[in-house]
Amino acid sequence: MVSAVSLFRPVALSLREIAGDEYLAAACAARAWLSGESAEELQTLASRPVDFYPEALQRRLTSLLPRVGEQVLPQPLVKSARGAATERFRAATHTEAAPISGLGYYRIGEDGRLYLLTKSEHYHAPLGHAFPGYQLIEYAKRLGIPNATHNNTRGHLTRLLEERLVAAANGIQESDHAALATTLAQTSPTVLNRVLNLETGSLVAEAALKMILARFYIVQEDTPPPVYRGRVPVALVMGNDEGGLHANYHGTTTLTQCLRGMWPEIGAICRQAGLLEVCPLRPNSIEDLEAAFRRYEQPPYKIAGFFHELVMMNYGGRLLSREFLRRAYELCAAHDVPTIVDEIQTGIWSSELFLFREFGLTPSIVAVGKGFPGGEYPASRLLCSAAIDNLPQFGALVTNGQEELASLAYLITMRWVQANAEPIARIGDYYEVQLREFAARYPERITSVTGYRQLAGIAFTALPEAREFVARLNRRGFDISAQTYKADCPPVVLTKIPLIADNATVDHILAAMDAAMTERES
Repeated sequence: MVSAVSLFRPVALSLREIAGDEYLAAACAARAWLSGESAEELQTLASRPVDFYPEALQRRLTSLLPRVGEQVLPQPLVKSARGAATERFRAATHTEAAPISGLGYYRIGEDGRLYLLTKSEHYHAPLGHAFPGYQLIEYAKRLGIPNATHNNTRGHLTRLLEERLVAAANGIQESDHAALATTLAQTSPTVLNRVLNLETGSLVAEAALKMILARFYIVQEDTPPPVYRGRVPVALVMGNDEGGLHANYHGTTTLTQCLRGMWPEIGAICRQAGLLEVCPLRPNSIEDLEAAFRRYEQPPYKIAGFFHELVMMNYGGRLLSREFLRRAYELCAAHDVPTIVDEIQTGIWSSELFLFREFGLTPSIVAVGKGFPGGEYPASRLLCSAAIDNLPQFGALVTNGQEELASLAYLITMRWVQANAEPIARIGDYYEVQLREFAARYPERITSVTGYRQLAGIAFTALPEAREFVARLNRRGFDISAQTYKADCPPVVLTKIPLIADNATVDHILAAMDAAMTERES
C-alpha cells in the first residue's frame, strides 16, 4: 500500500505566485496607504509561501482512521440551537452528525463522534475541511483585498480566474499566454472562451437554459431577432430507464426543475402553448437519441439544446458511455444544437479539472461550481463559446457572483488538483477496482458498481438492502447514503471520497463496507 506522504506532490505557493507581482505590489501599497501599516511587512506576507497539504497533516489524518466512529469528545453537545427549518428539512436533519469541528476528511459531530467524509460533505468539500492551502485567503484578507465587488468592477483575481478556467477547459498551459490569447479571440461554437460568474449551480444551469432559449425568444427589446424565432424549442435531457423525466438534476429554479419533471402542470402548460417541450432520453440509449432528432429537427419544432451530466449522481451514479455521448455530439453539431454539460458534480473531481476533457467532448456550455471553491464560498461559473454569448448584461447576473476571495478559493483548489492530477487519478482507479472486488464478493445483494473513480456508487438488488447497508456504515461513522427520495431511482449507495484521501483511506472504507455486509449475515 502506498502511503499518503509519498503519494501526493507537494505544493507550496504564496499569494504573489498565484496572483502576480504587479497586482500584489499595488494591493500592498493601497492597503498601506489606507491603514498606515508598513508596506514592507505587507509585501513580506504577500510573498510568504503556504504548504497546501503538509506531510505532517497527511500522517495525522491517516493515524486517525482507526478512530472513525468513536466517541472522541468526553461528552456530546447537548444544548444546541433548535432552528426554524421548514417541515421537510426538519424531518431530514440529523443534528447528531452536524459538524462542530472538521479537519481534512473528518468531522466531529454534535454527538462527539468522529465521522469520515465519505461523500465530501455532500460533494462540495473535495479537499476536506480546513485545507491548509486556503490560508492564503486569510492572507488576502489581511492585505485588505476586498471580497465584495460588482459585475462592472470585477477584480483582478476574478478576471484571472476567468482566464485560468478558459485555459484549463482548452488544455492550455498556464504559462502559454499566446495560446490563451488566440483562444480568447476565437468564435467557434466548440471553443469555450467566455465565463459568467454566478453564485450557485442552480443559477448557472438556469443561465445555460436562458442562453438556449435566447435563440428562440427575445430577451429584451434591444436584442437582435432570435435565429430560431417561431420554432418550438425542445430541450433534450437525460431521463430514467423507463423514459421518464425524474433522473436529471440541473438546479432548483422553476424551469430547470421542469426539466426533471417537477411542476408538472407548469410543464404541461409550456408544452401545450408551444413555449418549451422537454424530451427525456433513457441513459445511454442511442435509439432514443436518434428518434428525438428525427422527430424534433423539423418544423414546428427545433432542438434547443442537449443537457447532460457525465455521472448522473442523482440517478444512482449512472455513467454515460463515450459511445452515447460521441453520437449525441455528432448529431448536435450537424443540427446546430448547443451541448450543455453540467459538471457541478464532476468538476474538480477529474484529473483534468473538467471530466468532459477526459471524455474528449467539445461542449458549447459548461456549468461548474460546488467543488471548485472547496466549500469556502458559494461560487459557480458558466463557461461558453463566443457563438452562444447572447445574453444582455442583466440576463444572468448576481451581485455576489464576482467575489474576489471566492475566485481565490478556485485558484487555490485548481493549483493543488492540477499538481496532483496523476495521484488523484491513480487513487480513483484504485478505489474503483477495490469497489468492484468488494461487489463481486456479494453477488446476491450487489448488482454493479456505478460512477467513475472517486464518484462511485454501489447498486444493490433492493432498496431495503441498500438502506440496511447505509445504516450499518452510518453507525460506524461513515457519512454515506442511499437515494431514497425518488420512487423510480435504482437502489444505489453513493460515495464521493475527498481528493485528499489516500490508499489507506480507501482500504479503511472498504474494510468497513465488508464489516457491514458481514454484520448483516451474522
